[in-house]
Amino acid sequence: MNPYKELANAIIIQAVKDYRDAVERLRYTPDDKSAQHDKRSIENFFRSNWFSILSDLNGELLLKKLKEEVSA
Repeated sequence: MNPYKELANAIIIQAVKDYRDAVERLRYTPDDKSAQHDKRSIENFFRSNWFSILSDLNGELLLKKLKEEVSA
C-alpha cells in the first residue's frame, strides 16, 4: 500500500478511537469541557474537506455509524 494512503488511514483510525474515547468520557462526566471540545472537533474533521482529501469514505456516514455504535 502507498505510504501516504497508510498515513491517511492511520489518521482516520485515530480520529475514530479519539471520538469513542471522548464519548466515553462524556458518558461519565457530561460537563467535561475537554471531552466536549474533542468530540466537536472530531465531528468537524469528519465533515471537513481535509477528511475528503484523505479518504474516499463518506465522512457524514462514518460519523452516523459511529454515533449509532457509541449509543448502543
